[in-house]
Amino acid sequence: MSRLAFFSPWPPQPSGVATCSADVVPALAAAGHAVDVFVDEALLPVSRQGDAGPEPGQVRVLGAHDFVWRQARGQYDLPIYQLANSWAHGYVWPYLFHWPGLAVLHDARLHHARADTLMRRRRHADYRAEFAYNHPDVSPDAAELAIAGFDGAYYYHWPMRRAVLDASRMVASHSLGVVKILRRQNPRRALDYIPLGHGAGHVSPGAIRAFRDRLGIPQTALVFGVLGTAAAEKRVAPILRAFAAARQWAPDARLLFAGHLDPMLPLDELLGSFGVREVTHLAGRLDDAGFDEAVAACDVGLNLRWPTAREMSGPWLRMLSAGLPTVIVDSVHHLDVVTLDPRTWRCHGPTPDLDPNPEARAIAVGIDILDEDHSLRLAMRRLGSDIDLRARLGAAARAHWESNHSVAAMVAGYEQAIGRALLLQPPSVHLPAHLRPDVLRHTREVIGDFLAESPI
Repeated sequence: MSRLAFFSPWPPQPSGVATCSADVVPALAAAGHAVDVFVDEALLPVSRQGDAGPEPGQVRVLGAHDFVWRQARGQYDLPIYQLANSWAHGYVWPYLFHWPGLAVLHDARLHHARADTLMRRRRHADYRAEFAYNHPDVSPDAAELAIAGFDGAYYYHWPMRRAVLDASRMVASHSLGVVKILRRQNPRRALDYIPLGHGAGHVSPGAIRAFRDRLGIPQTALVFGVLGTAAAEKRVAPILRAFAAARQWAPDARLLFAGHLDPMLPLDELLGSFGVREVTHLAGRLDDAGFDEAVAACDVGLNLRWPTAREMSGPWLRMLSAGLPTVIVDSVHHLDVVTLDPRTWRCHGPTPDLDPNPEARAIAVGIDILDEDHSLRLAMRRLGSDIDLRARLGAAARAHWESNHSVAAMVAGYEQAIGRALLLQPPSVHLPAHLRPDVLRHTREVIGDFLAESPI
């Protein structure tokens, strides 16, 4: 078994990656691995654990700065880096480039996170160098947009991930679609797929009734749920517009928001403008048990995101695990997911040519973002009125989750990727100088000055 240095946010940090890591790390330890979890000690208090390395079956949570001297003592066989398009992963980057290991992409686009790390420290020259390295086919002048403060949606056009791919022993993703894209673009890199295991919470009928009562949702109401962080890119305005239209034929319909509300989202203003404030319920941020209750209290889940960082949504997997019919954006990173097009109620794909009834394999309704308003209205109307379709999609969703997204499937994927990564040598690559600075330069300069001044 292996000694692993696992870099990740960790509970109680409010992060989906933290929850995922807290599921997989104990399972890896139970399989015999020795695991030290390295966190940002500025965000999460840690305690000293002695000078020895981890023992098989042991899990310890340490400050990331301790990794340097522990790795110098040879305490780890493989570092594993959890990367997402979030500031919470900013502390991971320096270690990733100095000590190549297995990089797990929770998002395939990392520009927002990387730019945040550099811009907050006014490292403009380093940002320019990284932008040029990651996107050699783009004019370097494009980097000036971010430096000037225009840090908007254009970041999604340039994923800023080439340096991660070039520096790592292996890169893995939780999306089969992303892995296919990366293999096509980087045929010489070691890439793997690790299923994202998330969900499976069981909620009793009594808990569902109690949840609805607490929020004032009638027990007989049809509930559409926006579950997870609510922000502009989660298509809140189009959802409210479609929901307002749905009220014309489903006057008892309610809308539930469960999760963090982005303070930049003018939700109250939007609710007023669409005339749905009185039939919208806000549950706020919830713990895992409360979130599962919110999922179970819904009849249809709305998990739309555009632009997207090519992520596999944890909240969506929780909906699938609960057997909830869902509406998502039909996107390239969902290549392995069979969805129904609400304009035709036929499959977007992928479906085998010989499959006599591909629609029976669909696990969700997929919205073409170029036809968003029209398709979303069609989807909400059909799902709101067709109980049989909801039941069929929900059963297929649960079956898909059981086959692909259980925690056991995720642990098996990690075991496979770890085994492969251990056999690979760190790649030889010339990165921008600031990504691998000479860490002993200052020490040598101090010693040199001391020797120069010494009378010996």
